[in-house]
Amino acid sequence: MQKVKPKKALGQHFLTDLSVASRIASTLDAYKGVPVLEIGPGMGVLTRFLIDGGHDVKVVEIDDESVDYLKVNFPELDGRIIEGDFLKMDLASVMGADKFCVIGNYPYNISSQIFFKVLEYRDSIPCCSGMLQREVAERLAAGPGSKVYGILSVLLQAWYDVEYLFTVDENVFNPPPKVKSGVIRCTRNGVTDLGCDERLFKLIVKTSFGQRRKTLRNSLRGILPAGIELDDDAVWKERPEQLSVADFISLTNKIAAMRGASAATE
Repeated sequence: MQKVKPKKALGQHFLTDLSVASRIASTLDAYKGVPVLEIGPGMGVLTRFLIDGGHDVKVVEIDDESVDYLKVNFPELDGRIIEGDFLKMDLASVMGADKFCVIGNYPYNISSQIFFKVLEYRDSIPCCSGMLQREVAERLAAGPGSKVYGILSVLLQAWYDVEYLFTVDENVFNPPPKVKSGVIRCTRNGVTDLGCDERLFKLIVKTSFGQRRKTLRNSLRGILPAGIELDDDAVWKERPEQLSVADFISLTNKIAAMRGASAATE
């Protein structure tokens, strides 16, 4: 069967280097026996190494041409090709009640959204690995103090240990992207409860990084009770990229207490 033509609208850059595909597949070596969901398999260069490595693989693919290619060239996937948009799927119905890993050569244009969706299913996904734009991969793995540390860095690292594994050059893709790629692995940590109001935690993280050049005293004014006098805690003078996940949790509890005290006096 003729090869699949990469489609710009779908952000397709097909990996052609088998050694890179093998290295990406090996990021799940510690999870043999755990079902795997591959996102955007294309022509199956990564899929082949996952299958040959003994993984129980399902794939999700939005491109009709790629689906037809996989059905012809990967009879092992009979009944295991899910056609559609990963971002719109109910993963519990796709994968069942068991835990599963996620992997892929992720389309650049939706890579961040993929990881936000993984967070929604964090109790079912012990490991998520794969390749994405290097800039985004570096951001996900960045720690406090880094210029690229941001919203998804904090939200993801609250629940996962994130490792930046290696960089992939542009010339191993068809068509070559304009930027380098990076491979990361996210391994579920032992956290089952953040120890704070999770909705408020997300709001604080997103609001503070939304105005990352401002100090928290200024960027979080809209979240704090009206007319509240701030104490002399040094945290108010910090900018968001200076706070660790633990710092954001502490700040969330602090603001929750301030809100509670203000409500009690009304």
